[in-house]
Amino acid sequence: MEEGQELNKWEGYVNWRNKPAMRDQHGGMLAASFVLVVEILENLAFLANASNLVLYLSKFMHYSPSSSANIVTNFMGTAFLLAVLGGFLSDAYFTTYRLYLTSAAIEFMGLLILTVQAHTPSLKPPICASASTEIQCEKVNRRKAAMLFTGLYLVALGVGGIKGSLPPHGAEQFDDTTPQGRKQRSSFFNYYVFSLSCGALIAVTFVVWIEDNKGWQWGFGVATAAILASIPVFLLGSPIYRTKIPAGSPITTMFKVLIAAVCNNCKSKNPSNAVMGMKTSPSSYTTETGEEGNATKVKVPSQTLTEDLEFLNKAVTEKTVSPMLQCTVKQVEEVKVVLKIIPVFMCTIMLNCCLAQLSTFSIQQAATMNTKIGSLKVPPASLPVFPVIFVMLIAPTYNHFVVPFARKVTKTEMGITHLQRIGTGLILSIIAMAVAAVVEMKRKKVAIESGLLNSAEPLPITFLWIALQYLFLGSADLFTLAGMMDFFFTEAPKSMRSLATSLSWVSLSMGYYFSSVLISTVNNITSIFRHTPWLSGSNLNHYHLERFYWLMCILSSLNFLHYLFWANRYKYRTESTAD
Repeated sequence: MEEGQELNKWEGYVNWRNKPAMRDQHGGMLAASFVLVVEILENLAFLANASNLVLYLSKFMHYSPSSSANIVTNFMGTAFLLAVLGGFLSDAYFTTYRLYLTSAAIEFMGLLILTVQAHTPSLKPPICASASTEIQCEKVNRRKAAMLFTGLYLVALGVGGIKGSLPPHGAEQFDDTTPQGRKQRSSFFNYYVFSLSCGALIAVTFVVWIEDNKGWQWGFGVATAAILASIPVFLLGSPIYRTKIPAGSPITTMFKVLIAAVCNNCKSKNPSNAVMGMKTSPSSYTTETGEEGNATKVKVPSQTLTEDLEFLNKAVTEKTVSPMLQCTVKQVEEVKVVLKIIPVFMCTIMLNCCLAQLSTFSIQQAATMNTKIGSLKVPPASLPVFPVIFVMLIAPTYNHFVVPFARKVTKTEMGITHLQRIGTGLILSIIAMAVAAVVEMKRKKVAIESGLLNSAEPLPITFLWIALQYLFLGSADLFTLAGMMDFFFTEAPKSMRSLATSLSWVSLSMGYYFSSVLISTVNNITSIFRHTPWLSGSNLNHYHLERFYWLMCILSSLNFLHYLFWANRYKYRTESTAD
């Protein structure tokens, strides 16, 4: 009886009461479903304001278009960068369960501050009703700006914790030792992106309409209510969650292996410091026993060091500089895995730099155009509804039709590999930037021909032209984000899965930061050759945005070639995802 209970336990997992998780009671798709619903509410709260924030900063806080764009990209970048802190804490000290609840409370506090400021006229600059784009309005003062940025960055801290803990919490509900469990986990990541889109759909339609027609205090209020509602929804799944037990700092292990490798390589001329009799092997980290007479076929950790990144093999020695630097074969091989996924991670940053334009210049472009569809006036910040709806349609189609078909054709468990998905997203981002450049050329041509170059009046051209770049970038996001999350979670060692999954958000963060750096660099360089930089001033019609988009297209193409170099050389750690 007791032996049966032991076999029924999830090794390394506990329930919400910190007792051993049981296979027949905890985990599975039902437990992960609560995570998907929570993500709808959480992303609604985050994107409700992020999607329209650039207009709030320019119209109500009186920042210039380029300053507003940089503030938004820095805010979004910080929020996603802090996901790495959330992932680290989930792996090392806290459970994903506790970290989500703490992070949701922090985001709630930040949104509450922003709601109070938006509701109180004395906490905002005086209203500027000028119809001319040449007249400067009074900017927000230091005290009011301090309140604005306190609220924004509390939201960023909360979002970071949630993004770093919620996806791995959902993915950990599946048994990765079975093909069925791995397939369900892959489906979970597809539907996680679907849930992101559901929250985004409500955010860029209903909440943006409220912000534009009823006031920003109501928009912030809806976001505050959404994040508050996500907490009891998350708690409803508590009885069936299984949560990974924190295994200590994975960063410490990585630094220990790297330092030991450096020290031992420096002393490699000493014969007594030879590697512990373990020959390097080109075999996978996981091997099957039974190749030499043993009939069992159970996967066990290999006791041989692989030939990849051979420099690190010196970390395993009989005599080390310090007992604290004593490393095992398993630790060295795990660090190798992390180092090998970093080039793939770096190649996704440029795509996310392209995505950053969706919440900045693209919205400002649409704001200068005719935003009416028949008699309905569409807020510019609702433009993302096009890629969102497209993602909501294509995600189930991809999961239920494309992947099963690919599995039959390739006769592999994955059907379409993670790296193929990411590569598809990179190609779509190149097309999106080319389309964006052509559309901007058309928009400016209309402004010149209509004599509205210096006017704040809407141009006689429909904003639906901007929707084209949204469709391509939305598709790129679906392929790349789900592919990245599944790739990092699957390939990473169990002790650092949350941290590895958070790299998906760090890539997004660095894309936003790179966008800010790129804008500043372009302005600095172009100001040397021209009196006015490409992306400076309060009038978007005077910007050379089309040249900036062409530059992004070229950089994205070069990045894709860089990606192909690493993707073609990457070997999957697990046999289930190997070609």
